[in-house]
Amino acid sequence: MQQDSSKYNEVSGIKKTVLDYDDLRKMVPFFDGKEKLVNMLMHWFDLDDVNDMHTRHCDTPGVAFTQGMLEDLGANINIRNREILENLPQGSFITVSNHPFGALDGIMLINILGHYRPDVKVLVNMILNYIGAMKPNFIAVDALQSDDPKKRAVSVRGLAEALKHVRDGHPLSFFPAGAVSKINWKMELEDRDWQPSVARLIQKCKVPVIPIFFHGSNSTLFNILGRIDWRLRTLRLPAEVFRRKSYNFNVSVGQPIMPEEQAQYTTPEELALFLKQQTYKLKLWQ
Repeated sequence: MQQDSSKYNEVSGIKKTVLDYDDLRKMVPFFDGKEKLVNMLMHWFDLDDVNDMHTRHCDTPGVAFTQGMLEDLGANINIRNREILENLPQGSFITVSNHPFGALDGIMLINILGHYRPDVKVLVNMILNYIGAMKPNFIAVDALQSDDPKKRAVSVRGLAEALKHVRDGHPLSFFPAGAVSKINWKMELEDRDWQPSVARLIQKCKVPVIPIFFHGSNSTLFNILGRIDWRLRTLRLPAEVFRRKSYNFNVSVGQPIMPEEQAQYTTPEELALFLKQQTYKLKLWQ
């Protein structure tokens, strides 16, 4: 089937928009034949702004794309312990991070690490994989562990690609929660339990692991929507990006956790909990 050339950037060959009417009607059959309704919803949820920004910068995919987006937003990133980034291990390593923003933290992570190691890749869910200009730094999996055979196949291929990426000497990044942080019973924003499947892959890699903590939170409305339905929260993500214009973000980087220390935790569950605890120890900004 021939592609509509008007939808694709002439330089990069990447689809200009992140999500459009055709994408949404395939995702939600209810929208088929309701293009006006879809366009109204896209405007309401700021998806049209996301598409405009993506179109402006998709001719420079990868790390340069994230730089263009952050400059458009006027975002300023303050990094605590930057010297750790300036002395990253040679060859492969892994980073693990909390996931308070759901989109901006992924953009910032690629931007921060990519300045030192452009070959970094981040394991992401298939929704974020719609951001075509970031695909050079993405490996997609089904974070929801769907029973859909096609989605499960994507996850199997993604995990195999991630393992090969590390074994070939490249850095790999995880948001081990697999979803955006939620309000816990203490009314504090926190990731859900980190996935043992991520820890199992880390155990196979036997490389240094660097914890990275993103300070901050999305809006109260976003977190309330998350208590109602995760799909409502997902639709709110673009608006959360644009409410952060000219914002100062704080990011803390921890010391590498070497394979010998990781080996003290024999089960994936124990290692996942340990890595989460080490990351959340960076929560106090000093």
